[in-house]
Amino acid sequence: MEKLIKKCVVPAAGLGTRFLPATKAVPKEMLPIVDTPTIQLILEEAVAAGIEDVVLINGRGKSSIEDHFDIAVELEQALAERGKTKERDAMRAIANLAKVISIRQQQPLGLGHAVLCGAPIVGRESFGVALGDDIIDADAPGLLQLARVHRAHQNLGVVALMEVPDSETHLYGIAAGERLDARTLRITHLVEKPKPGTAPSNLAVIGRYVLPPSAMDVLARVTPGVGGEIQLTDGLAAMAQGEGLLGYLFEGRRYDAGDKFGYLQANIAYALKRAELAPRLLAYMADVVAKGSA
Repeated sequence: MEKLIKKCVVPAAGLGTRFLPATKAVPKEMLPIVDTPTIQLILEEAVAAGIEDVVLINGRGKSSIEDHFDIAVELEQALAERGKTKERDAMRAIANLAKVISIRQQQPLGLGHAVLCGAPIVGRESFGVALGDDIIDADAPGLLQLARVHRAHQNLGVVALMEVPDSETHLYGIAAGERLDARTLRITHLVEKPKPGTAPSNLAVIGRYVLPPSAMDVLARVTPGVGGEIQLTDGLAAMAQGEGLLGYLFEGRRYDAGDKFGYLQANIAYALKRAELAPRLLAYMADVVAKGSA
């Protein structure tokens, strides 16, 4: 396994208001894709990319995320007593997935601040950032794709990019710049949610990043913006104008699990990967299409 970076920051302190009332008592990161919490899919990607330490930026009322990656002695014992050793082993595998270090973001001061909270653990080494709203289904883990570009270009910061319709550019951070090859871009402009018709390109920034240690220094200097928040985009824009920043059109499919429709898409896509679910689901979908409704 390639181990180009060893640490990854996973911000998970948001309130998840788009999924109320489900997220009133359950963290949005724990909402399942079929039967696997979204946050577990993110950590599985990180581990597959060679990550050893996951720095979870957590918030008040979200201890269930930490519990999910802990050993559940009573549950494992109950499963063993019922002869469900496969299920027991699966629960222990979750606890052994990675070293999870939880840091509390005490105030909602923005995504840049959330990443900055991980600085004491990240130290002076390159690190990944994975946002829990974005699920990337790819042969090579999204973070690994970015880490390879990071290593190949003198350890410059790299952000994941995805082409979007012009009609949707106002929903994303948009990057523009000089093409280095078919998938790699040296970013010169970075605009957060530009007004319709003003975007410099149709390349949207997606929630995967591999950044050099200097990124923490940049974020520490970012001036809080609207609402007193420290924006990650502002830090990235400063890097683009300073030491340099790359964008990479990742290979694979991205699902926006922070959007209700995107969340449904992810559930359908991952269910279709399951041999025990795919035939029945396909038959059901065909029946729905034939009838015009569920």
